[in-house]
Amino acid sequence: MSSLAQPLAASLVQSVDWLAIAPPTVAAVVALAILVADLFVPEERKPLLGWLSVAGLTASTVLLIPLVDDDRSTFCLPDAPTACSYTADRFTLVIQLLVLGGALLAALLSVTALKDARKQLPEGEFWFLLLSSAAGAALLPASRDLATLIVALEVASLPAFALVGLRHGDKRSSEAALKFFLSSVTATAVSLMGISFVYASTGTLYLTQVADRIQHVDGQLHTLAQTGVVLTLVGFAFKTAAVPFHFWVPDTYVGAPLPIAAYLSVVGKAVGFSGLILVTVVALPSYDDVWGPALAALAALTMTVGNVGALRQQATRAYSAVRLLAWSSVGQAGYLLVPIAASAYTDDAEHAVGSTVAYALMYGVVNLGAFAVAALVGRTRLLNRVSDYRGLYAKNPLAALLLAFFLLCLAGLPPGIIGLFAKVTVFSAAVDAGLGWLAVVMAVNVVIALFYYLQWTALLFRAPEGEPVRHRVPAPLTAAITLTAVLGIALSGAPQLVLRFADTGLF
Repeated sequence: MSSLAQPLAASLVQSVDWLAIAPPTVAAVVALAILVADLFVPEERKPLLGWLSVAGLTASTVLLIPLVDDDRSTFCLPDAPTACSYTADRFTLVIQLLVLGGALLAALLSVTALKDARKQLPEGEFWFLLLSSAAGAALLPASRDLATLIVALEVASLPAFALVGLRHGDKRSSEAALKFFLSSVTATAVSLMGISFVYASTGTLYLTQVADRIQHVDGQLHTLAQTGVVLTLVGFAFKTAAVPFHFWVPDTYVGAPLPIAAYLSVVGKAVGFSGLILVTVVALPSYDDVWGPALAALAALTMTVGNVGALRQQATRAYSAVRLLAWSSVGQAGYLLVPIAASAYTDDAEHAVGSTVAYALMYGVVNLGAFAVAALVGRTRLLNRVSDYRGLYAKNPLAALLLAFFLLCLAGLPPGIIGLFAKVTVFSAAVDAGLGWLAVVMAVNVVIALFYYLQWTALLFRAPEGEPVRHRVPAPLTAAITLTAVLGIALSGAPQLVLRFADTGLF
């Protein structure tokens, strides 16, 4: 009996590459350290937990450097070396850079937000939840089996629910968290059912094995496999805020602390899109006739609903600036979906996916910059209306110029060259794939978006109402705005750098 058990046990032993898993692991370890330290740190020293979190996220980001140009896989089956649960390739590292960099900028915004909240937000719990979510988000792009993919998705999502509703005594915050939680749980349940169907059809959870076996399923299981493909996409479509899974976005962004809204707008999307790419392009390429048209229709619907929703925002409505950014993020999600849909119609799927990754990097930098300036204005204008930005140039010229730059990047207009470059890349991906109708829909939506982005930009330079009030900018907020500005300007000066991300290394 023991002689039989030993080979069986040996076949289950998997090697662990600690350097490959270091970025998400460090974030998780620091999260646990903060949770324990919170029990012993006196109240007046709690701000130190914030700086420890910033240091932990910085370390996680720096640990990506040794992994560059060195594909690593771990947790692999001994009898099937290509079947691995975790792979640190070029695609993984680019998404992890976006996720951990976005979490780091959100943490810098949060240091100031927690200080301004005057104990309405419990600091220990806040930092633990933010780092836990960041660890899950960093794990997801490296996941190469469906079980790890779903676990990473939930580790990224569950702390985010709590972060949205963490503000004590705030009805809007509680309602936003409840809506976010219920809709997300429903989408996850549907995805789990889809994954169970895919597993029943193929007998494996590893993405590479699913891609191979799903092509040869029995005729009786073909409908089951197709249903599984569609249902699996639902959870990731929810994370990307694709229509009709977008209805939680405006209320959640308004109800959440502003740094968490910024975090969800960038890191939450990166989680959704990386999961969507892994499920469709890597695991289910043979079913591109199912997910290709579905994603193309979702892209057209999402960008249209998002931009029309942003266009309808009233400048004097409470929290209209955050709502406009929320609807704008839905519209941007539509652009991000275009190259993934295009990958179903082209032989060069890697280039198409690279367009999404490049656009996500541009969007992440400039959208976090816009939220950082919104956080600055929100310190003195608590209702954060678009009309509150009138005459910002007279009050804080640099903040106004940077917000104008970020909005022009999102619109795709000079001097936001990186925004224009990213949109042209996405547009060409649709045209090259023969999706001319989707390219036309995108062009129309870009024109619609120009109106509200330029309207907000023009408001910054109008004469202010009343005496200009100077905005005092705390150091962490200054650092966040400066980082996004430097990155945005550098990429606009050398947009060819984005092309380097077209080779995702997924294939």
